[in-house]
Amino acid sequence: MSLKTVRDYIRTIADFPHEGILFRDVTTLFADARGFRMAVDQLLHPFAGQPIDKVVGLEARGFILGGAIAHQLTVGFVPIRKKGKLPGATLSQAYKLEYGEAVMEIHQDALQPGERVLIVDDLLATGGTAEAGIKLVERLGASVVACSFVIDLPDLGGRKLLEGMGMTVHALAAFEGA
Repeated sequence: MSLKTVRDYIRTIADFPHEGILFRDVTTLFADARGFRMAVDQLLHPFAGQPIDKVVGLEARGFILGGAIAHQLTVGFVPIRKKGKLPGATLSQAYKLEYGEAVMEIHQDALQPGERVLIVDDLLATGGTAEAGIKLVERLGASVVACSFVIDLPDLGGRKLLEGMGMTVHALAAFEGA
């Protein structure tokens, strides 16, 4: 019997949300105790022992992973949310989608200058959401130690975009296609 990898816990759903798309569903990973623990451990392992002050999770599945990683690292957790979801004073950052734009926000007091941040999300596709998150973190004067993802879709260029910004990118599994 071979040992399972994180990739083995990820379900693929054809033609969702549109025909021709192979949707990589991490809810099956989250629902399995061993799979979820494996993912959290592997996402934080390269950064254990590094000075990290906060974990930033990108909406929405990044909250699930980021909260667990922050707990393991004994640091605070900061959400970056879609526009209009945070109740306090926020900074906003627009980013490009396949069709149009969206806006992400962070509380203005969520990070302090000089803090070191690990950004976490489930999926790296084009990199637009992560790029917006990085810009928000940096606008608050904090620095990004790395970006950590469960899934990388390298054909969509997100890793190249983030690495071109000088970011360290860590992903547990790569899938071809969109």
